Amino acid sequence: MIEIGFGPQICGELTGGTTREWLVTDSLGGYAMGTVSGLRTRRYHGLLVVAGETPASRRVGLVSLDPAVTWPSGARVRLGAHEWSSGVVDPRGFELLERFDLVDGLPRWRWRIGDVVIERELAMTHGRSCVAVVHRLVAGGPVRLDLSAACTWRDAHGERRADGPAPRMEPVDGGAVVAGSFRLAGPGWTPQGRWWLGVHHREEAARGLHPEEDLWYAGRFTGALDRPGDTVSVLAWAGDLADEPPAATEVVAAARRRHRAVVAAAKPADPVEATLTLAADAFVVRTGAGPDVVAGYPWFGAWSRDTMTSYEGLFLCTGRADEGRALLRSYAATLSEGMLANTADTGRVEYNTVDATLWFLHAVSRHVTRTGDADLAAELLPALHGVVQAHLAGTRYGIAVDPADGLITQGGAPGTALTWMDARVHGAPVTPRTGKPVEVNALWINGLAGLAELTELAGRDAAELRRLHARARESFGRRFPAPAGWLHDVVDAPAPAYPLGGAAYHDDDLLRPNQLLAWSLPYAPLEPGPGVLRRVAAGLFTPLGPRSLSPDSPDFAARHRGGPADRDTAYHQGTVWPWLIGPFVDAYRKADLPTNDLLVGLEGHLGDYGLGSVSETADGSAPHAATGCPFQAWSVAELLRVRRGR
Repeated sequence: MIEIGFGPQICGELTGGTTREWLVTDSLGGYAMGTVSGLRTRRYHGLLVVAGETPASRRVGLVSLDPAVTWPSGARVRLGAHEWSSGVVDPRGFELLERFDLVDGLPRWRWRIGDVVIERELAMTHGRSCVAVVHRLVAGGPVRLDLSAACTWRDAHGERRADGPAPRMEPVDGGAVVAGSFRLAGPGWTPQGRWWLGVHHREEAARGLHPEEDLWYAGRFTGALDRPGDTVSVLAWAGDLADEPPAATEVVAAARRRHRAVVAAAKPADPVEATLTLAADAFVVRTGAGPDVVAGYPWFGAWSRDTMTSYEGLFLCTGRADEGRALLRSYAATLSEGMLANTADTGRVEYNTVDATLWFLHAVSRHVTRTGDADLAAELLPALHGVVQAHLAGTRYGIAVDPADGLITQGGAPGTALTWMDARVHGAPVTPRTGKPVEVNALWINGLAGLAELTELAGRDAAELRRLHARARESFGRRFPAPAGWLHDVVDAPAPAYPLGGAAYHDDDLLRPNQLLAWSLPYAPLEPGPGVLRRVAAGLFTPLGPRSLSPDSPDFAARHRGGPADRDTAYHQGTVWPWLIGPFVDAYRKADLPTNDLLVGLEGHLGDYGLGSVSETADGSAPHAATGCPFQAWSVAELLRVRRGR
């Protein structure tokens, strides 16, 4: 894997150390997450964040373990870090960090206090909500190490305040059970039980959200570090609280062994692919229904569009085809009226996308093409034919095949946005894209061709599918090219306003990246030309991938910043989306244009924001600072897929 590490100038300076985040997951949707400096900047940061019935229904438990070193003389130095509502940062343990490294995907800190050097490592147990934090004396000593446990028990999207009831504390061997929900265990436990008031989260303030909470100081662990090699460790876990995990040092060692095995199974070609393979592993989770995909950390759960867009990169490029097969079967069981369920982060099952089902057709086709799994093709064929029939007949939200041209149209409904550009502000879609979106119809044509191949593989007649495909492809080639030299983003879009006797519909020729799928998909409707791709690149391409709108549009938003309404308004109006690097590179390759230098910025980004991973979004204008989720599934998946396709 690539080396990701920082010295004292990054670790000890808040801007550099707090804008780089690390993530360790438990394969259930829970995680531990924080910053290089150790300062919590988000309400989502914590050492034990526990997934609920769905990966999105997370609760924050153990927030931090603040180290303090005491010498035999009684001199004491605190190594933790907190920011308070007053603006004060205290303690400032990051100023004593001499090194942070990501080693086999696990964070490692090293503090130096004179001749005393203390190292911290952290890992989670695969398939269990359990974190292990190990402190080791590297040099110097003897010293005593105290670890102050700050806790809460709340929804990951909220806060807990001292004006409510305190978390219930129950003493148990070696520690305590907090709120009846998670257990702490380690040496020399001394209960405390008081509030720390006014902890400030600077990233939440920047996002226009409530930035403060109160933390419950549950107690303190204490152990001696007499000679180099001595350790003081703490475990925290949820679930079966009576089932004690292995020793913390073994949890760390087991996590390291597993990470190395995950990478080896994928047979990466170079350290970048190895890093992306391990990044991909964080998003593949096990739920009661089988394998699933977390769209992004720290705040997303499972979304069918993201899952299917990410499928090839997360599963087929990492040696996880068996898990992928189970996932595809599970999702097929959610089909209703020809639409794939979109499991919302609220826990409700919704059918509210025009494209997720078409990405599902693509994922099944790619799985069978790459694995030769004819049995899965035969099993899913009736459901896939049902998708086509439902779209021909018409399904929810006015989604239907227009009999006039064989293309898919979406009528939408008030307050709905059915494509991946689905942001809404005060209930109104920012980019409703009602009509016939370009990428939806590219996916439809691609899906018809892929399904025809699967049908013929099963020994069945695919003549009707071939006819539908040919008609839609002919219509696409006739309808979507725009006079501007690229493709319309939407055709037959309702005109927002038109004079008496004017046209009720128009064709939207804004320069957006959705058209890339018309050239990039395996059964794309068009062959790309170098000229049009260069024009698209000139308007959209950045070091972190394509923008969602060209800067010369009057609605272009240069920054994806501010409160929720500001960010949602900018979300698809110029903000960079790294996942689009996949279709961009594929289109370039089909046009025989050079691609070796297109990935340099994203590869450098692996050490910039979400360490070892790829962010959800970035600002549309330079320097394209990352925004959104620091760890995003389809961003990682598409970068990995196109790299492996070299």
